Amino acid sequence: MDLVGACRAFVSVSDHGGFTVGAAASRMSQSVASRRVAALEEHFGEQLFERASRGAVLTPFGRDMLPVARQLVRAAEVLLHEAEAARRRPWRLAVPGICSTAGLARLVAEARGHGVTLDLRAAGPARRRELFHAQQVRAALLAVPSDEATWSVPLGLAGALDLGVNRVHLETLRVGRASPGPARRIWVQPEDDVPHIRDPLARLRDAVGLRPAQLVTAPDLTTAAAEVLCGGDLLLCSPAQAGELALRWRPLGGITVSRGFALAAAADGRPERIEARLDGAIARCLGVPEGTA
Repeated sequence: MDLVGACRAFVSVSDHGGFTVGAAASRMSQSVASRRVAALEEHFGEQLFERASRGAVLTPFGRDMLPVARQLVRAAEVLLHEAEAARRRPWRLAVPGICSTAGLARLVAEARGHGVTLDLRAAGPARRRELFHAQQVRAALLAVPSDEATWSVPLGLAGALDLGVNRVHLETLRVGRASPGPARRIWVQPEDDVPHIRDPLARLRDAVGLRPAQLVTAPDLTTAAAEVLCGGDLLLCSPAQAGELALRWRPLGGITVSRGFALAAAADGRPERIEARLDGAIARCLGVPEGTA
């Protein structure tokens, strides 16, 4: 028996003095209201109403039960209201600052289509981790090594001019002491200033004889991109970012580096729900190439 539904019919019939008006007020048919009240009476083993031509009149037992039934109906209404409010509560998610405005907007729009309201916080890798551990967000897309990642984005080098090669090998950037002009630099964005990306590049830089200053971490993407657009420097970035900046992108030779992302969520964050519903939207927002698992 639907106890709440039965009590709702009981209270409404009592408040309106009859089954016809009481049923209409509760948005149910008279037959449904009658069946629910009858089921409640059978469950209690006592009559709640005396049926008469003038309407439905509470029995002494019905008068005793009415206050408790009214409390149950009110409690159920509060529960439903709180459940709806909790369902619509924004799902605060820390995302990489490299995500484009268009990508973030599409992610929010697609989430709404799945009944999820996202409240995004764009930040760098260290800050996202801080926000998550401080419980200022319900979940975060954390920067992780590729073997721990749900989403991976390949990185390569991009320049303002055609690089003239299929792959860029770092040793081709080596300059002698007598070489004219400044050495070409590789600019690293804050998003990629993490050990699993920075350290392999630094080791390769040293191994092929580049100068320490040829691998530079920029304070932000705008600064790095401006330096690349002004000359022959190169930007460590994804194919998607290179496209947005109108740069020519090529993969690295002799080394493979990629951004890895994994969704970390609090106990009530339900990461499996977000991953299942928004996997594709998150991948597009992060710049994962199409067709890549």
